[in-house]
Amino acid sequence: MPRNSGAGYGCPHGDPSMLDSRETPQESRQDMTVGTTQEKLKTSSLTDRQPLSKESLNHALKLSVPEKVNNAQWDAPEEALWTTRADGRVRLRIDPSCPQLPYTVHQMFYEALDKYGDFSALGFKCQDKWEHISYSQYYLLARRAAKGFLKLGLERAHSVAILGFNSPEWFFSAVGTVFAGGIVTGIYTTSSPEACQYIAYDCCANVIVVDTQKQLEKILKVWKQLPHLKAVVIYKEPPPNKMANVYTMEEFMELGNEVPEEALDAIIDTQQPNQCCVLVYTSGTTGNPKGVMLSQDNITWTARYGSQAGDIRPAEVQQEVVVSYLPLSHIAAQIYDLWTGIQWGAQVCFAEPDALKGSLVNTLREVEPTSHMGVPRVWEKIMERIQEVAAQSGFIRRKMLLWAMSVTLEQNLTCPGSDLKPFTTRLADYLVLAKVRQALGFAKCQKNFYGAAPMTAETQHFFLGLNIRLYAGYGLSETSGPHFMSSPCNYRLYSSGKLVPGCRVKLVNQDTEGIGEICLWGRTIFMGYLNMEDKTCEAIDEEGWLHTGDAGRLDADGFLYITGRLKELIITAGGENVPPVPIEEAVKMELPIISNAMLIGDQRKFLSMLLTLKCTLDPDTSDPTDNLTEQAVEFCQRVGSRATTVSEIVGKDEAVYQAIEEGIRRVNMNATARPYHIQKWAILERDFSISGGELGPTMKLKRLTVLEKYKDIIDSFYREQKM
Repeated sequence: MPRNSGAGYGCPHGDPSMLDSRETPQESRQDMTVGTTQEKLKTSSLTDRQPLSKESLNHALKLSVPEKVNNAQWDAPEEALWTTRADGRVRLRIDPSCPQLPYTVHQMFYEALDKYGDFSALGFKCQDKWEHISYSQYYLLARRAAKGFLKLGLERAHSVAILGFNSPEWFFSAVGTVFAGGIVTGIYTTSSPEACQYIAYDCCANVIVVDTQKQLEKILKVWKQLPHLKAVVIYKEPPPNKMANVYTMEEFMELGNEVPEEALDAIIDTQQPNQCCVLVYTSGTTGNPKGVMLSQDNITWTARYGSQAGDIRPAEVQQEVVVSYLPLSHIAAQIYDLWTGIQWGAQVCFAEPDALKGSLVNTLREVEPTSHMGVPRVWEKIMERIQEVAAQSGFIRRKMLLWAMSVTLEQNLTCPGSDLKPFTTRLADYLVLAKVRQALGFAKCQKNFYGAAPMTAETQHFFLGLNIRLYAGYGLSETSGPHFMSSPCNYRLYSSGKLVPGCRVKLVNQDTEGIGEICLWGRTIFMGYLNMEDKTCEAIDEEGWLHTGDAGRLDADGFLYITGRLKELIITAGGENVPPVPIEEAVKMELPIISNAMLIGDQRKFLSMLLTLKCTLDPDTSDPTDNLTEQAVEFCQRVGSRATTVSEIVGKDEAVYQAIEEGIRRVNMNATARPYHIQKWAILERDFSISGGELGPTMKLKRLTVLEKYKDIIDSFYREQKM
């Protein structure tokens, strides 16, 4: 969808011949001059009615070269490895194996300008055509934003909170915040007014940037409870009425004209790598969200070495093209899209706000990314869509796809590292699979990543059958994103990859199988939780190791395998320790009609399970509907049922219930012991969802919420047992 003409720098009203419009966004803009910015970005207000010439760029760059860039010196007398103060500093965990000198976000961007200044940095759609912003323009827009924030009264170590979908405005507002000495704080667009108030209050937000009136209304409801908030900036659509301290993006950028470049540079010059510049709030699955403080070194070091471990290429070798659509308030998307993009000169193209409701595949086809990341649920949706299309295809086309995927999967499982493919496998790829990948927008995609949650073996096998390897990463908000990474050169099925250079790991309290709690150390480790000393001390031990709460094992080659969460470990009344994830995954693998399976049994006499069925999603809200997916309908037909909706099955359909019972019996037969058997189960009337509260913003299962929400059903399992 085209941007509104009243957006922060949406479609210009000027001469369309001045636009740099093109149908294919992946071309680098080697011939682009900074002087086109005024016309292209509707930035008479952004540029103080003066064109951004090469001279103005050079002037800004001369002003903005701190001595520290040349001398590569920084002052770090701090001894403490953690702090809970927004204005605190920490001692960096520099490892002898990777002693990269610390540097700031501004230094990272400045060095990137020298190499990538004329390269296309940000791509966005305007009137169905792709527009581009170069790295030189991006840098100047970030500086203008920085001066705007200073004019609005942004204080050192206070926050600018950003509440909006991914966009160029999100990016240059974030970078501008750091330049101005503030702290970037993302807020999920799905957050309630109360959740927005909690985060904005906790991080002392001086300014909040929003994209739409819907988000503005949330802030207006809670503004009186935000004593530090001085202004709101809205960028995608103008406010319905003129309001005090609410600015459009054009008005905001004009404010920066009153701040001298020298004043901004003085602030930039005082910044240190061991100071906080980003806050990432956990999703709050167990209590209030915690503000994870990330230093400038956390950001710049991870952007360099975490991405290198994933085989991300610098633009002078091959410019990476990525699509930005996952929430930037989550660390994975922010590191992958925003900070890594600057480090290596990637071209970041922004999807439409309804990306996860169906438009993502259209963007992928147009952009043809070279690298792509999705949480497991995104990959599952792609898989389900392909399965639906295949089910509706003719007999021959369906059989061809199944044949091609079968021979390819077998090859990828038996000879995963071999570049020598049998003729049959190469023929299957040429005739069938290459066309499927092209239809998905992955024709040029060399690296496909996932993280943030476990992925089922079914999904991994499905994409291996399409000749698409899914590379896992492992890390937390508290590790600035990736601490382990997989890549084309570093891959093992079901593993989360190997350590990022300069990082360390140890497993504590290992059992007889070598499974223990994963503890991490290195430059990725966060500064501490904002204003939460007790929580910080729980997470970081006296030697500076981060205790993740995740259980895992390491193989002989250093590949990490996640086995579950320590807090998710079910301890039955009989004292058996049962990791729920493998059992849940086995059920979903055995029964393709099942969407979500949650194992229950903590302090109970036996295990039980809640099940949901695969259903279509409402295209407007992404909420689950009553209609079964094609794959679920096919399952029903196979077992002798005519059901096409969830409501036709729950409590009624004996054929489906019998088939599920038989599938669970097969899972139980493969269990190592009887305490691992599922003895009771129930099908819920509605699939888990974000709106229902069962899933977090990154589609993680919120187990405590499910236990509370379906308490009556769960209690009935065990009441019946007593009788």
